Amino acid sequence: MSQAIVLTQEHGNVHAAIRRIDDSELPPADTRLRIEFSSLNYKDALAIARGDPVVRAWPMVPGIDGAGVVEHSEHPALRVGDRVILNGWGVGEKHWGCLAQKASVMGDWLVPLPPGLDSRSAMALGTAGYTAMLCVMKLEDHGLRPSDGEVLVTGAAGGVGSVAIALLAGRGFKVVASTGRPEEAAYLKAMGACDVIDRASLSSPGKPLGRERWAGVVDSVGSHTLANACATTRYGGVVAACGLAQGMDLSQTVAPFILRGVTLAGVDSVMAPRELRLRAWSRLADEMDRALLASLSQTIGLRDAIGLAPQLLAGKVRGRVVVNVHE
Repeated sequence: MSQAIVLTQEHGNVHAAIRRIDDSELPPADTRLRIEFSSLNYKDALAIARGDPVVRAWPMVPGIDGAGVVEHSEHPALRVGDRVILNGWGVGEKHWGCLAQKASVMGDWLVPLPPGLDSRSAMALGTAGYTAMLCVMKLEDHGLRPSDGEVLVTGAAGGVGSVAIALLAGRGFKVVASTGRPEEAAYLKAMGACDVIDRASLSSPGKPLGRERWAGVVDSVGSHTLANACATTRYGGVVAACGLAQGMDLSQTVAPFILRGVTLAGVDSVMAPRELRLRAWSRLADEMDRALLASLSQTIGLRDAIGLAPQLLAGKVRGRVVVNVHE
């Protein structure tokens, strides 16, 4: 028997509770993991607090992230005792996830824990950190260099934003952080931001084109913020879009793209191919400053994740939340 957060739905209302799970109840898959640490992401918080649109099957164990040890495997590339990481692939949405002490998953979804990271550190990064690295890689693949100018990071005090700032600053980029929480300015500058701006300057409907400022952008917000970021990106710049904290809508003209040659590059972490995942996690292990990683994360117990979910959705949680599933 093991414990997990289990979500059920009745008359449109979501109920989240800690429940004991027998191994026989786990979904069919070729690999069983003993989860050591998980994390609480925006998508997990949506699942716990609201259910829709994240949860696609009921009952559901949330948790899009997990790190732990292979306990049983029928996968040819995995052995009992292997230390692995899981991100995405629909876990916590349509397949039981990792806010649990055990998880039954497909071996093809797993990547090895890189040297230099333990399970807790991996979940301090989690999907947010992995997504941030995918965004950094997208900017670099486009040819962006520190000498090109400022890089804007929106949703800066969240998980993706915090890690993106640290990674970009560590590579010599001049990073400007956009946040609706001015009280987090000192924290964002400690992460490596050279300047902090109020998100209000980006979050309302804007003009098709604004003053050119950003050489690159990492956006986890969407909606008007993304449209304004594109409108103020410099000629030939690149915008990596990975989230929708403000909304899924995008009221945007083609002006930045056809008059300034701006590239809007989508970043998906859920179904990213294995080679890209391995590259991202290897670089995270090599490049993420461990002291900064410790300062941008907190650790809670499994039961605490239920109560913290609404606060995360309300934008009241800084950085990353690691979940010790055995507490």
